[in-house]
Amino acid sequence: MAPPRALTDPDQEEGATAGERPAPVVPVWRPAAVFLLAVAGFGVSMYLTVDHFSGALPFCSSKGWIDCQAVTTSKYSYLFHIPVALLGLIFYTLTVAANWPGSWRVRSRLLVWARLALAAGGICFVLYLVGAELLSIKAICIWCTTVHVISFAIFVIVVMSFPAMAAALQPWEEWDEVDDDDDDGGGGGGTLQGPADGDLEPEDLPAR
Repeated sequence: MAPPRALTDPDQEEGATAGERPAPVVPVWRPAAVFLLAVAGFGVSMYLTVDHFSGALPFCSSKGWIDCQAVTTSKYSYLFHIPVALLGLIFYTLTVAANWPGSWRVRSRLLVWARLALAAGGICFVLYLVGAELLSIKAICIWCTTVHVISFAIFVIVVMSFPAMAAALQPWEEWDEVDDDDDDGGGGGGTLQGPADGDLEPEDLPAR
């Protein structure tokens, strides 16, 4: 059976022979999966946000452990006076943007770290909300749980892919070495140069 396809830069082999770092190598299903999950999370978050501001209750059970009304109307439905549903919508808007098709091919340190930070921040927020549901509210919301599962899946895929993405990044600083042999054919390379004749004192000039 053929190995799974990997997401690479078309010029990877040429760049590697030229001494450049290779493009990120990850299975092609990972970027696609993260993007589709992010779109699904955006959709659910949009639904919950519209319900929140319209005053409608989510289409869900309101009895026993599965009680969307108890969850979405509890004090934990706000964080710093901001609706949690709106925070979720903002989070998934950023997640969709950071995982737009083709963005995983970009060797951008900012984008790679932003993608990881979003996933990590999302899972931390999920843990907070799950703890509030189980320990304080004593009920769960199906819609909220769907978002939590999506956030967890995105976190797992992004963390799995991060080592390969980080390995393809350029160093923080690039140092260019000066090769004197290419300039004047002299022996021995180096970047140190002596002072110009105009900087020498008269007694330092060679006799003519």
